[in-house]
Amino acid sequence: MPEAHVFWKDRRELPGYYRAEKNWDLVVVADGNLLAVIEFKAQVGPSFGNNFNNRVEEAVGNATDLWAAYREGAFKQSARPWLGYVFILEDCPRSNAPVKSKEPHYSTFLEFAAASYAERYEIFLTKLVRERLYDGACLLLTSRSGGAKGKYKSPNEELSFKQFAAGLAGRAIAFAKG
Repeated sequence: MPEAHVFWKDRRELPGYYRAEKNWDLVVVADGNLLAVIEFKAQVGPSFGNNFNNRVEEAVGNATDLWAAYREGAFKQSARPWLGYVFILEDCPRSNAPVKSKEPHYSTFLEFAAASYAERYEIFLTKLVRERLYDGACLLLTSRSGGAKGKYKSPNEELSFKQFAAGLAGRAIAFAKG
């Protein structure tokens, strides 16, 4: 994709359905067609609990808003854009420690029982993709020192950078051939 079609410094605003617009982290627009939209998030301790809940609400809300705007014709001639979510999490004892839920009235779903924040992010991102809110999601775990050196790991292949990039590349190739 020519760099002129990739917006990551400016001109990243897209109309929303529940709000006037959202400033996304990366937007790809070619010949008036919205091809891809990507959100990047990262978390380095220590407030894993509050940040996790905020990221979940934000990601679900952003996707819901984008898809409603798309349904209502906000992106004019565009076919369905590719929506991606990349999350980088500090790989440390706190993010990998089991977390207990309070459950004052009802039990949480079993997959969250004693899951660490790293595991909860894996569950969350997997659900975003499987529920088709996002076309691709990537979870990268890295230490503070390793991240600056490009060292990371993914908890599973479905959330790997390789899988994420393949989905995005497939969308770009399909547009180029169309």
